[in-house]
Amino acid sequence: MKILLINKFLYPKGGDAVCTIKTGELLRAKGHEVNFWGMESTDNPPYPYSELFVDNLDLNNAGRAKKQLAIAAKLLYSKEAKKKVEQFIKVVGKPDIVHLHNFAHQISPSILDVFKKYKIPCVMTMHDYKLACAAYTLLSHGKVCKRCSGVKYYQCFKQGCVKGSKAKSLLNTIEMYLHHKILHIYDYIDTFISPSLFLKETLEEMGFKGKVIHIPNFVEIEKFTPRYDWQENTICYMGRLSHEKGVETLIEAMQGLPVTLKIIGDGPLKEQLMVSAAGCGNIAFLGYRSGDDLKNEIRNSMFTVIPSQWYENNPLSVIEAFALGKPVIGARIGGIPELVKDNITGITFTAGDAADLRDKILFMINNPDKLKIFGQNARRFAEAEFSSARHYEKLIKIYNEALGAK
Repeated sequence: MKILLINKFLYPKGGDAVCTIKTGELLRAKGHEVNFWGMESTDNPPYPYSELFVDNLDLNNAGRAKKQLAIAAKLLYSKEAKKKVEQFIKVVGKPDIVHLHNFAHQISPSILDVFKKYKIPCVMTMHDYKLACAAYTLLSHGKVCKRCSGVKYYQCFKQGCVKGSKAKSLLNTIEMYLHHKILHIYDYIDTFISPSLFLKETLEEMGFKGKVIHIPNFVEIEKFTPRYDWQENTICYMGRLSHEKGVETLIEAMQGLPVTLKIIGDGPLKEQLMVSAAGCGNIAFLGYRSGDDLKNEIRNSMFTVIPSQWYENNPLSVIEAFALGKPVIGARIGGIPELVKDNITGITFTAGDAADLRDKILFMINNPDKLKIFGQNARRFAEAEFSSARHYEKLIKIYNEALGAK
């Protein structure tokens, strides 16, 4: 089968990009012809025909008003993306199926008109709540929000949900009405893949009408050697350093605890978090890590913590910890409780509650025998539910159904 994978970022910038790249590797290993298409970047590895990728678009540095208007037009309907993806298909050849990931804003849904023109079936893996929430995070000013339910996208502008900016919120609001109520452009996608049951159920509850199938993320389980004991008196957080990830709550909970927290990752709050943690004495910032370096840090630790304050989908950080035989303390929010099962694969706490998180950390470090049992349970759970073989079996079924429908 000839498959075109699309994501705006094609290097390991976040979970959506990692998922796109890993899916491509899995499909190639199974003998399929795979091509990637997205946004050009100096961080991209070499890709064939990358000159036909969309020009790099930095939404954080829009510059003068004229440039801002040009970016706004691209966000709503990018003629450049539409033209270049059609050129790409003509050069590389028509794929049997297109598998979309995160393409909002920098690419825009204009590309769907090309796939409709060439009668190419499409599936899409959802990594956030963009199809029902104008701000895509279900957050408004740092707090959980579902005001867009029932196609009330105007609430985004009314509340100023996008970075506290009325102008950005207005643009996102217009985008939602244009794509969903005027153009109905997402209707061309045959099947939407939801990595968590929570995301699937939330979108349906908020009024999304597309066909949604639940397939969780995966890891190549054979590449993760578990360790059920620990070499260091440490715990780990790995992920983006931003407000919605709840790292401030974790730092507050760590005050005076007899264990060292290793914070692995980067993001806009890094400097602020380092200042907050300066007086603790038991927090170390390791920066970005990947590959065996990251695996070894987790393997040597007692457990990991995911303190998110937004509706996480199906975080790879939890699945990878499980594959390494490590239990997780996770916030009781979004898709996290689908993975972190109390007293089985770890333990949950009330999101944003530093005192509750502190109690759960103390419980874990004071019960080392339970840590080993939780870690063994977590590994078995990962083997049973999140293997690449299981993921491939479900994914190829969706591809074949989409092809049959066309």
